[in-house]
Amino acid sequence: MPSNNIIPTTKYWLDKTIIEFNFCPFAKKEFVNYSIHYEVVDDSNTEEQLLAFAHELKRLDDHPEIETTLFILSKGLESFFDYLDFLQLATDLSVELGYEGKYQLASFHPDYCFEGSNQADTENYTNRSPFPMIHIIREASLERVLKHYPEPENIPIKNMALARESGAEVFQKTLKKSTL
Repeated sequence: MPSNNIIPTTKYWLDKTIIEFNFCPFAKKEFVNYSIHYEVVDDSNTEEQLLAFAHELKRLDDHPEIETTLFILSKGLESFFDYLDFLQLATDLSVELGYEGKYQLASFHPDYCFEGSNQADTENYTNRSPFPMIHIIREASLERVLKHYPEPENIPIKNMALARESGAEVFQKTLKKSTL
């Protein structure tokens, strides 16, 4: 896919899956307020990807008007297992750079599969995206909104139940349409 289509594709997926199904009850506000930064990394070199990730953490530090970042890895992490290895490296780097407790990472991948799930299980679509990506979330902001959200620990359970109820075809169609 041409790199100029990656952000519109991601926004379409975000709107039609994450927001429409309310998988993240806080996403819509940031989406409509344009406070999400979309950073596309089109380098498949792990060191370059990690440098870009570190730069993104610094960007969030320097720009409080950006509430959250979708860090999109358009090349080199097509394998879910390679992506998980990179996610661990990114997590370790964020700790090493002193960001533990400041930013939280959420993971999304086209072949996302929860541990203990089968690849075909519909609940995996709660974290399937058109591209490998890491959602970088400000922990302070998350803590503020969770104070006003009843039983936030049940969000993943509700999301998985909604995904199963909706059926894989709905999410497959949206992912397919988003990448055309």
